[in-house]
Amino acid sequence: QVQLVESGGGLVQAGGSLRLSCAASRRTFNTNVMGWFRQAPGKEREFVAAITWDSSSTYYEDSVKGRFTISRDNAKATVYLQMNSLKPEDTAVYYCAATGPYYSGSYYNTERIYMYWGQGTQVAVSS
Repeated sequence: QVQLVESGGGLVQAGGSLRLSCAASRRTFNTNVMGWFRQAPGKEREFVAAITWDSSSTYYEDSVKGRFTISRDNAKATVYLQMNSLKPEDTAVYYCAATGPYYSGSYYNTERIYMYWGQGTQVAVSS
C-alpha cells in the first residue's frame, strides 16, 4: 500500500513557475513508476508526465513538453513536477499517481496502470 500526498499548488500569473511535490508514505515508492495527471472543471482527467523507478526514462504530454519537468528523489520518497512558462490552460487540479512495483509496460499515459492516487493540489494560472 502506497499513500501519496501532493503539495505546492497555488495561484500564479501566466509565464510564471511552480513546483509540485508528491510525498510517498513508504519505501516501496522507490520501485513504482510515478505519474502526474490533471483535471480541469468539466474535463476528463488527462495525462501530464511520468517517470520510471530509476529515472532512466520520462514521458510527457505534447502540450507540456519543453515547459514541464518531472523528477524524483527516491531517498526522500518524493516526486516533483517543475512547471515553467505556465499558461491559463494549465489551470487544473493536479494529481500524482503510482503504479505497482517494477512496472515496465510499453505505455505510461493511461490512468488504468496506476494503482495509487493522491488527493490532488489546485493550480490556477491567471492571464
